[in-house]
Amino acid sequence: MRSWKRALWGLAALAGSVACSSRVGSDAATAAPRADTPTKTLQATVAVGDSGMVVSAAPLATEVGVRVLRAGGNAVDAAVAVAFALSVVYPTAGNIGGGGFLLARMGGTSSAVDFREVAPLAATRDMYLDSTGEVTDASLTGALAAGVPGSVAGLWAAHQKLGSRPWRELLQPAIDLADSGFAADAAFSEDLSGEWPRLALFPSSVALFGSHGNPWPEGATWKSPELARTLRLIAEKGPRGFYEGETAERIVTQMKQSGGRITLEDLRRYRPKWRTPVGFDYRGYHVLTMPPSSSGGLTIALVFGILGGLDLRAMGWHSAEAIHAVAESERMAFARRNTLLADPDFYPTPSAAFLSPDTAAALRASIAPVASKTAPPAPLPGTGHHTTHFSIVDAHRNAVSMTTTLNESYGSGLVVAGAGFLLNDEMDDFTTKVGAINAMGLRQGDRNAIQPGKRMLSSMTPTIVLDSTGGVFLVVGAAGGARIITAVAQIISNVVDFRMPIGEAMAAPRFHAQDYPDSLLMSDVGYSDDVLRALGERGYHVELVPDRGWQLAWAQSILRSGGRWEGVSEPRGSGFAAGY
Repeated sequence: MRSWKRALWGLAALAGSVACSSRVGSDAATAAPRADTPTKTLQATVAVGDSGMVVSAAPLATEVGVRVLRAGGNAVDAAVAVAFALSVVYPTAGNIGGGGFLLARMGGTSSAVDFREVAPLAATRDMYLDSTGEVTDASLTGALAAGVPGSVAGLWAAHQKLGSRPWRELLQPAIDLADSGFAADAAFSEDLSGEWPRLALFPSSVALFGSHGNPWPEGATWKSPELARTLRLIAEKGPRGFYEGETAERIVTQMKQSGGRITLEDLRRYRPKWRTPVGFDYRGYHVLTMPPSSSGGLTIALVFGILGGLDLRAMGWHSAEAIHAVAESERMAFARRNTLLADPDFYPTPSAAFLSPDTAAALRASIAPVASKTAPPAPLPGTGHHTTHFSIVDAHRNAVSMTTTLNESYGSGLVVAGAGFLLNDEMDDFTTKVGAINAMGLRQGDRNAIQPGKRMLSSMTPTIVLDSTGGVFLVVGAAGGARIITAVAQIISNVVDFRMPIGEAMAAPRFHAQDYPDSLLMSDVGYSDDVLRALGERGYHVELVPDRGWQLAWAQSILRSGGRWEGVSEPRGSGFAAGY
């Protein structure tokens, strides 16, 4: 039996909602007529800026990014500063012990940095199977769960090519936050409390995040001189301050003491990868998104390829007919995602299977009037605060969409003693056993099996949408495991297909479908009984989940509207959008 994290199966419906209210951009088009207008949704707060905008999951990190932009930094400069600030103020997912993806649109040129973690050289295909061939908990908690971190190297690479401000200057706000501390807010303390059973397994984690043996309390000043020292070494030496010397030695010492496999050679060899963004057109807009080792970009490309031949607006927003079309498109795209995609350095990416108009047309034609089936209905796993996304635009209409992760909340739960940061548990994103379901609820194929030096497949989907002139129109991404992909697609569809202002597009109820299991995950507010009944008649097994929870992803978005930037942090979360 897997750990308590794997045993979180089944999601109960939860009553409760608040009235809908969101600001409409000055030139936002009138929303399309809807078959089923939601009667209960969330309220979205929309920030407006003439020059720039930063939207992240932590108010302190957002403020750091805005200060960099005001001081003349560009979008990449702000992204570097925000990312390092998140490693201090948002330890549940902000990190220097994990990895992620950065998508940039700078000076009219698009580029992408893949700084996903890699498997250690000593990793083996079956390293998480017991003597009976069953999957153990070791890919989730503790040192053996960690892949070689990529965040520091990835941020350095982006800064060296695209940044404009001094590296040390961009790390100083994070160093100050770690040194002087900040008052833990409710989100900080609640996140800790939720993961305390795992964190409490490790003395180094208790020492960093505990107070008298309990999670750090709300309102108390949290600081970490050890993390501040680690950040200073990175500020002074760049990647060498992390992948070599004192910090690298501390990582390897922790590995030896705790049964992990990362070595000094693994750290020395790590390199981020510059990738060519996935690009495709959708209803007059050009969508830029992340290629493998992210699965998100090609998966949403196939979803939109299928939907591009359908008139969703005529069907009616969130009508049973429209939900059916989107859900079937998502299911077919996930089936290909889980079997065809992997680290492109190990398997060639079959782009045509996702980008070909002929493929999309054939799949569209295969959509039946009723739900497709792959397996008996089964409950979906819960999701936690395991990933974070932020979106940034600057005064020159440059943009960064960046998603970073430790995998599960607080990653492996293990803090590197003396260094003040958590290690990821990204090894669980590999196919630990073909047919097994990972912590994100995905059943993946053999191509994503563990191999030394390989990047594990990800669902992170940082995305930038361009208008017909090539200008940045929408910057979006999300946290939430496999639900990232569907949340990003639905937010884009809300804006493009249904002409919603960004506040409404973000606050709208969401739904999620993937190839396995045969469950349609839906918000417990915003859908009429008639729609739910019609979906049941089409053969859907509907799982209602709390709209205010994490089950349907948390997004951070920026929209260009009326010559200004409008930013919205996930209304279900505790983040912050700020412009100037």
